[in-house]
Amino acid sequence: MTSTAQRSTVHPPSAGRARESMLAAAAGTALVGVCAAWGHWLEGRDARLHLSGGQPITSGGDPTSAGPVLVVIPVLLALLLLWWVPRVAERWPWRRLLAGSGLVAAAWAVALALTAGPHALAEPLTTRWEYLADVGRVRAIGPFLATFTDHVLHAPGQFQWATHVSGHPPGALLAFVGLDRVGLGAPGWAAALCIVAGASAVPAVLSTVRLLGDEANARRAAPFVATAPAVLWIATSADALFLGVSAWGIAALAHAAARRDRTGDVLALAGGLLLGATLFLSYGLTLLGCLAVAVVLVQRRVRPLLVGAAGVAAVGAAFTSQGFWWFDGLGVAAARVREGPAWIDRPWTYFAVANVAAVTVAVGPATVAALAPLARAVRASVRSGARRAVLLAEPLDRVVVLPGAALMAIVIAIASGLSKGEVERIYLPFMVWLLPMTAALPGRYRRGWLAAQLAVALAVQLLWHPRW
Repeated sequence: MTSTAQRSTVHPPSAGRARESMLAAAAGTALVGVCAAWGHWLEGRDARLHLSGGQPITSGGDPTSAGPVLVVIPVLLALLLLWWVPRVAERWPWRRLLAGSGLVAAAWAVALALTAGPHALAEPLTTRWEYLADVGRVRAIGPFLATFTDHVLHAPGQFQWATHVSGHPPGALLAFVGLDRVGLGAPGWAAALCIVAGASAVPAVLSTVRLLGDEANARRAAPFVATAPAVLWIATSADALFLGVSAWGIAALAHAAARRDRTGDVLALAGGLLLGATLFLSYGLTLLGCLAVAVVLVQRRVRPLLVGAAGVAAVGAAFTSQGFWWFDGLGVAAARVREGPAWIDRPWTYFAVANVAAVTVAVGPATVAALAPLARAVRASVRSGARRAVLLAEPLDRVVVLPGAALMAIVIAIASGLSKGEVERIYLPFMVWLLPMTAALPGRYRRGWLAAQLAVALAVQLLWHPRW
């Protein structure tokens, strides 16, 4: 009799079917190329895309600031990862694999970022548009929260928060203020917080894949989750902090739904608190509700959502009691976006397509290639019986929920019209849940796809010079 693990593991298709994966990756590459050409054509006709010429992603880094040694290091690391990571993904004990995957993501992110120079890790957080520019303006927390929205829009005689502070709830700035208050106010500590938080999302995702599917699928996905081009925006952007907090919130809810004891309730409450904190880091991450609901309902549970909602409410009540009303903040931030040049100049028609292309770059060709075998698996599941397809009872079917919910969130975000560029970092908390699709890649070609992921990350860093 076939075991559950054997039944639920994604089996590699034949060489003929693997051609579909290559066609999917080629289509993704073509989309990126078309958007790049379209963007340059628009800018040649006086359109302002605010992408620093790097369309469809934001460019603008200095390609001349690094010496040859700093370029050689990530190349050598890529070769090491290509040889070593698939081996340990199969053989290491599970807990060691989780920790190692997070360390690999952090090391790969740092090595890539340093090609822009030794100051590339902390420097992005020190510009006048970033959170650290406003840390010194925060005195007492209560008055800061109560008057936060007063300084989002321009008003005569009043200071205005930095660009990123104005566009987000006050939670992100509070995180960096907290570092400063405990004596870790140097930019390097802020960079370390972002990198560690972002890299920690890798074990959070893998543990969720193992829970909803099985360990075999999680191990197959591990090398791709840890080395996706998306790590370029872990070092260093504050969105990496948002990624880490939200990923562990989703993972906690998923694990809560797998239990029916007091520990399950504690996990659900912890997940709710983390996701509540996420709402006060970025307004747009309300769309993570798609994932939060999906990972619980797919396990045929409701109670974790109710307990988690209590955690979200507790975070909201804490901010409200200090004078910050989330919906007021959202309205003022949206008004600021619509008044700014990024809204007025950027054509939505272009970005509705370019945002998809930016996501394609960030998740890498292996993830795009996995769409073909994954779609085939879903079709087979549906054909095998309507009841099983609806209930998503099989582990493989349940894993499909993760990218499905993430794609739903991305589609809604693009349709809202509030996402116009820079989504390679803004969508990090959504995109990380697309990466487990790589478990569906054919086994005999997996190392080749991993090589493609590593090569794309290197190419984007060295040729595109992403600014974040």
